[in-house]
Amino acid sequence: MKRTHLPLNALRVFDAAARHLSFTRAADELAVTPAAVGQQIRALEDHLGTVLFRRTSKGLELTEEGSAGLESLRDGFLKFEESVQAMQAGQASDRFTIAVPREFYAQWLAPRLVRYAAEQPHARFTFVADELADFTVANLDCAIRLADGPGDLEGIELAPATRLTVAAPGGLDRWISWGPVLPEGVEAHVVVSNAGQALSSALAGLGRAVLPELLVTDAVADGRLEMLGPPSLGKRAYWLVAPLPQWRQKKVRALVAFLTDS
Repeated sequence: MKRTHLPLNALRVFDAAARHLSFTRAADELAVTPAAVGQQIRALEDHLGTVLFRRTSKGLELTEEGSAGLESLRDGFLKFEESVQAMQAGQASDRFTIAVPREFYAQWLAPRLVRYAAEQPHARFTFVADELADFTVANLDCAIRLADGPGDLEGIELAPATRLTVAAPGGLDRWISWGPVLPEGVEAHVVVSNAGQALSSALAGLGRAVLPELLVTDAVADGRLEMLGPPSLGKRAYWLVAPLPQWRQKKVRALVAFLTDS
């Protein structure tokens, strides 16, 4: 059934004016001018084909027609508020769906979520391996991507785009290529398609690889990998991103704050 167009803004102004019986006080509540309130009321009266207020020596009064619909109108606004609260309830929940590269999840994210889960025991997580998954199709709250920026999404860089050349102690003296440019004159003996495969190859001892610092920090700290030379600056970093509606969710803001403070 086709719904009748409702002039919701004018109805909101009418509700305020009816409560205060004053265009001036209604204007103060709505942060507009009294003239704007008067214009909205006149437009609503034209739309309805009836007079809603009359001016008397005692001030502003509602007409019978104005009073007739007021209770139902206020019930409707209460229903609107309940609907908004119901929609916001999902934002305040502790259920997350996150798209994240496998290697980043294993090496960086999962260890940090241990403390988050301990502090938030009701948190529930679903992880999607495809970092480029569509937010709507996959019902994502946020994603972590190796990129040169957030693009058209909201986002925060989890760490600078610093790269380290690393290899496993005692590993083969050869190069692993996956994307970042290798030093001039160097030939790759192992070519892989992503950072995760390059990391696994380096950990296995197949050679040295240039990898994002954030991805190898823990492996270097515990001795599984060793640094070969100083850090260098790359173009891509790990970004936590989301469309604006998801970015504004209370649970996403809390997770972002936790991860950036970890």
